[in-house]
Amino acid sequence: MPIITLIVTLAVVGLILWLINNYLPMDGKIKQILNVVVVIIVILWLLSVFGLIPGLSSMRVG
Repeated sequence: MPIITLIVTLAVVGLILWLINNYLPMDGKIKQILNVVVVIIVILWLLSVFGLIPGLSSMRVG
């Protein structure tokens, strides 16, 4: 995956998270949980992109 795609994807995710945090009225605890979940998902995605963990599509349940 090209580095430009990574940067654009991270920028879009950050912008969407910023918009949600600023313009959607939510309790502070819910915003904090949402932020943590998004950060964990982005970190897992980045690890998968760089090949440090196997891709999520190759995992099987059961």
